[in-house]
Amino acid sequence: MSIFTEQEAKAILDKVIKLSKADECTATLAGSVDGNIRFALNNVSTSGIVSNAELAVQVAFGKRVGTASINEFDDASLERVVRRAEDLAKLAPENPEFVPAIGKQTYRSTPTFSASTAAIDPDFRAKVAADSIAPCRGHGLIAAGFLEDGNGFVAMANSNGNFAYQTTTNFNYTCTVRTEDGRGSGWVGRNLKDASDFKADQDIEIAKRKATESADAKALEPGKYTVILEPAAAAGLISFMMNFFSARTADEGRSFLSKKGGGNKLGEQVYDPQVNLFADPWHPDAAVLPWDSEGMPRERMAIIENGKIANLSYSRYWAQKQGKTANAQPGNLLMSGGTKSIAELVRGTEKGILVTRTWYIRMVDPQTVLLTGLTRDGTFYIENGQIKHPVKNFRFNESPVIMLNNIDELGKPVRVAGDESSFVMMIPPMKLRDFTFTSLSDAV
Repeated sequence: MSIFTEQEAKAILDKVIKLSKADECTATLAGSVDGNIRFALNNVSTSGIVSNAELAVQVAFGKRVGTASINEFDDASLERVVRRAEDLAKLAPENPEFVPAIGKQTYRSTPTFSASTAAIDPDFRAKVAADSIAPCRGHGLIAAGFLEDGNGFVAMANSNGNFAYQTTTNFNYTCTVRTEDGRGSGWVGRNLKDASDFKADQDIEIAKRKATESADAKALEPGKYTVILEPAAAAGLISFMMNFFSARTADEGRSFLSKKGGGNKLGEQVYDPQVNLFADPWHPDAAVLPWDSEGMPRERMAIIENGKIANLSYSRYWAQKQGKTANAQPGNLLMSGGTKSIAELVRGTEKGILVTRTWYIRMVDPQTVLLTGLTRDGTFYIENGQIKHPVKNFRFNESPVIMLNNIDELGKPVRVAGDESSFVMMIPPMKLRDFTFTSLSDAV
């Protein structure tokens, strides 16, 4: 059994807390039933279900911390994992940045569970694969994709009286379609709350069209271009940038948000006034757990407001050191936009380039968040509001900070997967000026 009710989870966690002889103890119990199906070369290659639950125990003697985990929950196993954590804590050096476990909190539940997603079964997964493959087979196209779905729970408790429990679901689908000769490639991805909103036979048409239309790509001279980044393309760059929104890295001079002479740029205009980014655990289309990894309650929080830095992330340690108020680590990133679709943004573009995806993104300069990466799976030249022809993929050198100061227009935000399984983003397609392409790539 890997899905525990709130009562069952609390009974296990209460036992763990009672067993501990340490100064403090925090226990987290999580379990899930995760399904998947993978297909390639127009055939299903693997499919399966993974069911697992795991208990993690962290204890502290003074500032010495030890952590151990186990996936057995009988009394003997619970005592064994607690003693193991305690033994490790006694051997550990003191942590000078240790902060005691959080006190008792109140959490307002968030809509992280979807009945339609939890109900996914092997027949559903098989139909997704069939609906992705059938339109490609016999039409000179080859599909390869992956569907992951999950149904689970998370519970935590500590010796200071805190306790939380919530159920979750997840759904993520991606599919790449290529022409049989390998000259064209298209892609589609869906990260959704409700599986009932998903129609593979409709979404596959996007990947098919891009694969077919991206063959016979023409070389275009590298340089600065107006671009339309689809949400998946923009998300890869923005998620890199968000790694630098820690108050500590800014205060210590290690971030683009560091101020010359010391301090940070909180409250300063850093981006175009159209840029608004926030976190909201209760967002109906992108809900996340109402607490972070330390148990801090999440709240709706502006991060960038009309281009100004509204909030930085203060850990409990750094907030204490700086005399500030700690805030929870966001679980989602939501960017405001307009109402236009990608097609509408294209129709309003005189000359530019449409980018389906960015990948192989690497840091060049942390102080400016200068990134390099490649386009893929459909890059097209736009002229007079129409897609004129495919172009060879580019390598880009661009900073999302500069990128978000060159906004012409933002479209309607859509949900995309972030850089980790629990991270959710709502990102609009973006029409940007002077995006820097530095060289060509022959890969499709």
